[in-house]
Amino acid sequence: MCRIAGIINGPSASEHIHSMCNAMRRGGPDDEGFYKDPSLSVVFGHRRLSIIDLSSAGHQPMISDNNDFVICYNGELFNFLEIKNELICLGVTFHTHSDTEVILQAYQLWGKESFKRFNGMYALAILDKKKAQVILARDHAGIKPLYYSLHGDSIYFASELRAFKQLGFWKINENWKTYFLAFGHIPEPITILDGVQPLEKGHLIEYDLLSKAFQVEKFYSPSYEVKIKDERTAIVAIKETLEAAVKRHLISDAPIGLFLSGGIDSSILTISAKPFVPNSLHTLSIFFDSEKYSEKVYQDLVIEKTKAQHQSFNVSAQNLEDLFPEILEAMDSPSIDGINSYFISKYANQSGLKAVLSGLGADELLGGYQSFNRSSFVSKLKKIPSFFLKTAKWLPDERYKRISYLSLKHPVGEYLFYRGLFPISSIAIILNKSEKEVEEILQLLPIPQEFKNLKGPQRAGFLEFNYYMQNQLLKDTDYMSMWHGLEVRVPFLDKDFIDLCNSIEPSIKFNRPIGKYLLVEAFKDKLPEQIWNRKKSGFTFPFDEWFRNKKGLLSKFGLPQSTLQQFMDGKTHWSKLWCIALINQKS
Repeated sequence: MCRIAGIINGPSASEHIHSMCNAMRRGGPDDEGFYKDPSLSVVFGHRRLSIIDLSSAGHQPMISDNNDFVICYNGELFNFLEIKNELICLGVTFHTHSDTEVILQAYQLWGKESFKRFNGMYALAILDKKKAQVILARDHAGIKPLYYSLHGDSIYFASELRAFKQLGFWKINENWKTYFLAFGHIPEPITILDGVQPLEKGHLIEYDLLSKAFQVEKFYSPSYEVKIKDERTAIVAIKETLEAAVKRHLISDAPIGLFLSGGIDSSILTISAKPFVPNSLHTLSIFFDSEKYSEKVYQDLVIEKTKAQHQSFNVSAQNLEDLFPEILEAMDSPSIDGINSYFISKYANQSGLKAVLSGLGADELLGGYQSFNRSSFVSKLKKIPSFFLKTAKWLPDERYKRISYLSLKHPVGEYLFYRGLFPISSIAIILNKSEKEVEEILQLLPIPQEFKNLKGPQRAGFLEFNYYMQNQLLKDTDYMSMWHGLEVRVPFLDKDFIDLCNSIEPSIKFNRPIGKYLLVEAFKDKLPEQIWNRKKSGFTFPFDEWFRNKKGLLSKFGLPQSTLQQFMDGKTHWSKLWCIALINQKS
């Protein structure tokens, strides 16, 4: 796991690549490397976090034996051993134990087709000297970030936006605040920098160094073709596929553990991991002094069952106040989330772990959110004329104001009905824009082709997966964990598991007696009933209590007294307070 950067046809490239990599040094504390080809005007830079093959043989950028190919890679390929064995059978010789060399050798043999074989999380660049091309690619689920910019005749790419900020070539995107106030994050393909965008997941860029031709291709498309219509078949397949994914995700030459929140997903991962690491199962969790937010009783159930080597860490309002400046610095892109990832990653690093498994992704794939149950209600509301939907902005309850989002003729309206932060009317007031301007900006987002053919809870799942998880959970997890030199792996986003979940008949997957019904049934014999047979609460920090009781913390937000008073009077949710504070901090 690493941080990468590159410049093609850029002025002062050698100087600039060092600046870009230095800006991302927290994500690659173990090593750095650079590659330059003056004849092709290509420069690669790399910061390394050593996970597999800890020796110097894993140093990057890595050059092929024939010197025709160079790779700069961030990620983990979880099926690299299977691919390696296949390549050995085809006569390929390996010199390292790293997955980086496997990717390099696979590309030499199969070209762009190799990406269809990969099951992992990655962002990479390959220089193909034979074809005079550079290939950029990002994994099937967008787990690892990769940003790029066509700047004049040059191309720049990097793992973090902070690398681009270091050079100062790009202006601030004037629309980022509109998206942030609506979403609580900045959705792809938007970033805070005008002209810098993420490579879409499951896509690659092919750039011809001679003709300057630039082409984007999709190599992975999720299929929603229903193949499993029987409940028992689905349950067995979920159990077998997830356990295989967990086994793959535990491959590491460095210390690895699991985040244990006490919820269904992390508990299942911990229980599933036990047989593969029977004597070295490491788990860690966070707890709070406030009993209302504590999940310790459920964490203890799993610890007792697995006999895990567990560490718990207490987080307080004082910790947040003390570390507030660093948390802002670690935040590569504005988000109302991510503080939890910051703390658990910090403690994992202090515990000596280099990689951890997270339960992220299960809710989105298997119906763990309320949005899945509300999808039929949304379908009915959308039949109401837009004019009447817009009048919801006059309703006194902020939650019901979100109905106005359904007036938008865009999928983003459905998502913001479920999870929107500020309603359109409030965004217009805060940013001194007209409501029409806000609506037009929000509808600039591209409409995914796959979404058009989905119905009911499938639509809700698509939105949760491609907006909430993609742009908030994954992004926050990545930059907060890498800030602490930690790799976070997500077995629920294993390619095989995603494909399996998408192939299950929606009627047996959604709208069941309990959330994530099929997942619970698959592990019911191992999962303590107290964990699955309770109301879903999610793992949340006691921010509301902290902000009310810790005046010093609120003072760091730099907010007007009137806004603070609204919060103290219970008229504003803490997330909106945090959102406005970040707008002030990041402006």
